[in-house]
Amino acid sequence: MASYEFLSPEWVAAATQIRDEYRGRVSPPALPIRANLVVTDAPFSAEPLRAFIDTSDGELIIEMGVLDPVDLTVTVDYETARRVFVQGDQQAAMEAFLGGRIAVDGDMTKLLALQAQGADPLAEEIARRVDEITAR
Repeated sequence: MASYEFLSPEWVAAATQIRDEYRGRVSPPALPIRANLVVTDAPFSAEPLRAFIDTSDGELIIEMGVLDPVDLTVTVDYETARRVFVQGDQQAAMEAFLGGRIAVDGDMTKLLALQAQGADPLAEEIARRVDEITAR
């Protein structure tokens, strides 16, 4: 199986293809949220990478780009983003937040509520497949 550098254009295309295979089959998120993600220090980009999460239509949409308006913006370094979003490493998330490597601007309660909801088994399968395409 091919593997790609996290958040590279090739990785985004492969992850999007995996997500699209499951469209409409994953339980809708319990909480509507519109959030921008800024990822700093990517090894292949001099500029921060920008992505967004939008659950306002009842389905989880994750795309590259920027939403306006948003509930919150999360800024995180590349390595922490990979550990948290691909590997699901909640310990890394807590350590990074407490260490100031994750900054949140906006409605923090929405982020906490989103994190607290249980994962759908299909969402976990998607995460596993995305992890498999991510270069180490």
